[in-house]
Amino acid sequence: MSGSRSKPPLWRKAVKLLVRLVRGPSFAHAYAWTPGLSMVKPAGTEDIGEIVYRGSRVGALLHPDVLAKRAGAEIFVIGSGPSVTQTRVEDAGPSTVILLNGAMSLIGNKIATPLAVAVEDERFVWRHFDLMRAKIGADTLCLFSVGVIRTICELDRAWLSDKRIILIDDIRKPYRTRRRGAAELAGISCATVSDDGIAGFSSDPSVGVFQGGSVAISAIQFAAYCRPQTIGLFGIDISNADRPRFYEQAGDTAKSGIAGAEARIVRHILLAHEVCHQKGIKLVNYSPVSALRGTAIGYDPRFAVTTA
Repeated sequence: MSGSRSKPPLWRKAVKLLVRLVRGPSFAHAYAWTPGLSMVKPAGTEDIGEIVYRGSRVGALLHPDVLAKRAGAEIFVIGSGPSVTQTRVEDAGPSTVILLNGAMSLIGNKIATPLAVAVEDERFVWRHFDLMRAKIGADTLCLFSVGVIRTICELDRAWLSDKRIILIDDIRKPYRTRRRGAAELAGISCATVSDDGIAGFSSDPSVGVFQGGSVAISAIQFAAYCRPQTIGLFGIDISNADRPRFYEQAGDTAKSGIAGAEARIVRHILLAHEVCHQKGIKLVNYSPVSALRGTAIGYDPRFAVTTA
């Protein structure tokens, strides 16, 4: 099977319902790897795991340390918000950028070589797999969730063979493990959870990351693991998620859940800001229209498009 769809096929809804009925609420996230996906995560920084789909090995899994070794003093996380067009993302240095979802369209245009590409929502794969084929070349570091990996296997399992894949594992709902409650999360040394339990931050993505409605949240945790001096955010607009993303045309905009999850997303990023500050890492917003402008993070015009 190849190509892209506008949305996941209807049978995926049936799988989701069946998994929940059979496995129960604590294992409902088994939907992400059902059917056919099996993975072995790398046990240590030098180990290589594997991705198996329907009994055949289709790719390798790398430890997040591979990303850290490649990163430098600055890491830029570029989302798909409309404000990307109001910033000079091309001024980011080579191998400094983590591109989220459709921001991968910048590869070969304003971004020559990304540090990594991150995709967390399988719906993006169903809708834009052709874009992924065109922009993600061999040996590219890819931060992919369980559901994204399974979906790619369903569309074209051979495509994974020459990619360098690091797993985005949900620390609350980890691969092959039941959902973790608040008490269990409190016992994980790399996890920081807000007092109300809504927002979280993981300092070790090999254990898992907190997902909170936007892949940007996961990408920030991966970036912080690399211990740069600065993590810069482009196109993490949040407040205008109902508008076409910078790579979309009017009338061809995929539905986004970001607008409805704005408060939760902002809370996760603000917690990340606090943790990064404690680690001596600056978390900076370069989006002129972001919901982050009105928070402690604010706005830095360093990359603003200037007119003569």
